[in-house]
Amino acid sequence: MSFELRAQARDLLLCCDPGAKAAGTRRLAPGGPVDVAATLAEPAGIPGRPQQPALVPFNALQRRSAATPHGRAVLIHALAHIELNAIDLALDVVWRFAGLPEAFYRQWIGVAREEALHFELLRAHLQTLGHDYGDFPAHNGLWEMAEKTRHDPLARMALVPRTLEARGLDASPPMRARLAAAGDDAAAAILDIILRDEIGHVAVGNHWYRHLCTQRGLDPIATYAALAREHGAPRLRGPFNLPARRAAGFDEDELDLLQQDTPA
Repeated sequence: MSFELRAQARDLLLCCDPGAKAAGTRRLAPGGPVDVAATLAEPAGIPGRPQQPALVPFNALQRRSAATPHGRAVLIHALAHIELNAIDLALDVVWRFAGLPEAFYRQWIGVAREEALHFELLRAHLQTLGHDYGDFPAHNGLWEMAEKTRHDPLARMALVPRTLEARGLDASPPMRARLAAAGDDAAAAILDIILRDEIGHVAVGNHWYRHLCTQRGLDPIATYAALAREHGAPRLRGPFNLPARRAAGFDEDELDLLQQDTPA
């Protein structure tokens, strides 16, 4: 494996073993050498995936109630799947898009390492419930948006961290409350860690989205609306975690529009 960070990210993205991918990502050194100018060839097999879980449409997934041990296992498995996808998304950003400032790559390596920790924490907790990653079906929505935005880092920043990952900021508090009410304090504590870190991840996306808008002379709000329409981004439904979104760098004009645009 190359010691250059972008090539390492590409190699890890190809890994099909989720435990090895997470462990390898956690070992990445954010301060290592990075070639910002290299245009790396895309190999077949991105992203590397294990044979299980089976990927099914979102509406085919089991209802994820936290009221029973089985329901909690299904819910924790779904969260672990999201975090494994988040590792892939951060690694993909690092290797795929050339010519950005060095800080861009180093920050996304940091994001990938934290996503790997989240996956490991959730998987370990899932194992205490008598299950493991791969035991339940999952969906592929996060990676489908990565495919749609694979040719443009501006679209990627707009529609993955600022849209799909920001939905996690809204979903985390009620989900944590459900787990705590069910007596699963360990899972609730993991969600506290994830929410803390995800605020930072969305902030990284916001920063580089605005950087690219400024570089291209684009209005961030109008450009976001156009990209969301072009790529079929989901309409976002409240309630919104406004303090977390503010902490992640959304401004008041964006939050006002978000709330106005919420479907009834």
